[in-house]
Amino acid sequence: MEKENKEFPSELRLDLVSNDWVVIASARARRPESFVKEKRKKEVVDSKECPFCQEKILDKAVAKIEKDNSWFILSMPNDFPAFSFGNQLDQRKKGPYQLMNGLGFQEVIITADHEKQLNQFSNEEMEMVVEMYHQRYCELIKKEFIQYVSLFHNHGKEAGASVAHPHSQIVAIPVLDPDLKGSLDGAESFYQKNKKCVYCTMIEWDLEDEKRIIYQNEKFVVLSPYAPQTSFEVRVYPKEHQPYFSQLTQEDKPFFADALRIALKRINQALNDPAYNFYIHTAPKEEGNKNYHWHLNILPKTSIMAGFELGAGIEISSIKPEKAAEFLRKQND
Repeated sequence: MEKENKEFPSELRLDLVSNDWVVIASARARRPESFVKEKRKKEVVDSKECPFCQEKILDKAVAKIEKDNSWFILSMPNDFPAFSFGNQLDQRKKGPYQLMNGLGFQEVIITADHEKQLNQFSNEEMEMVVEMYHQRYCELIKKEFIQYVSLFHNHGKEAGASVAHPHSQIVAIPVLDPDLKGSLDGAESFYQKNKKCVYCTMIEWDLEDEKRIIYQNEKFVVLSPYAPQTSFEVRVYPKEHQPYFSQLTQEDKPFFADALRIALKRINQALNDPAYNFYIHTAPKEEGNKNYHWHLNILPKTSIMAGFELGAGIEISSIKPEKAAEFLRKQND
């Protein structure tokens, strides 16, 4: 009789929220250091030619925060929006199809320094970034027709940053993000079965287990998820149960800024300034989502999705999140 291998060459891990399986490909496991690529060639664009370094953007600003008598961060309407302001959705049918106007708001959140990236910010500077994120989110979620506000940041060309100058974007739309809808449904399903928040359950377990914890402070925890979407995925969670990003308090903001700054700095150091995306997932405007738990996802560009991932919808990670977390913990702050 053939003996069963104690160390199976790979693992299938189930995401508790989405009920999606991911593959941890231990058979082709890579050492954490192997993810460190040659430093990206930065796009060199003279600030005189940069669209975000022109004085006229101050005239477009809908909100700004100053530091040392000059603007440090501002938000302005996107010059090339996918969604535009309007006074009616005009939902209608066309044969078997449904459509509506692309109504919404799209803003660019810009920091003044042409080259300084978020991972290089001080705690004070990151607090101003968090303040702007929260200000604009709370303003846009109140708008008529808006159901969801997406807040995200692209770093590097490989991550979709079309302008080298550091900036984030915020998009307010009248429909739900499909990925978020799956998470909302998964969180509600878990609550109905277990009478507790799935995210609080995971956070509680991870804080006790400690293997995937990268950093924590009094209010927030930074961790590698048990079933990651990609190698070195990192998430930032509030320890307290909060369904909505709007529930972030003034007292909590410095702790969120601290957690986000350290997460980005450690990823930058560990992986040699990789391209990455981060975004905030929060319960939408509509009521009835009290069992969700808002958080921020950071997805470094460590690989390219190929046929199996795209066709089967199953992610493959070639490093265990426990190993990734250990590697990130070793980085200096």
